[in-house]
Amino acid sequence: MDAKDKQFLEMIVRSIVSNPDAVSVDRTIDEMGVLLTLKIDPADMGYVIGRKGQTAQAIRTLLKIVGAKNNSRVNLKIYDPNAGSKRPMPRREDREDIDTSSVDDLKI
Repeated sequence: MDAKDKQFLEMIVRSIVSNPDAVSVDRTIDEMGVLLTLKIDPADMGYVIGRKGQTAQAIRTLLKIVGAKNNSRVNLKIYDPNAGSKRPMPRREDREDIDTSSVDDLKI
């Protein structure tokens, strides 16, 4: 069993997070290929995901290259312990409690 993909992911993530000791990767293999589940300190989530998910996408692209080199399909799952606990922001048209009286008389 070749775990170079796991070692590669750990090396990349540990080098960009504030708490590298909290980084752990679980590697499972099924009919879809290799699944790497990344667990990090929740405070480091922004470093790994990046603006608009660009860092996470770049890591996934690199893992696909490593996987192709080893004739396997590698997928990355970033474990979020807070998933599902966040309340969605109400849509603008659903919010009636906004006081706009201070800007109603502005002349721009």
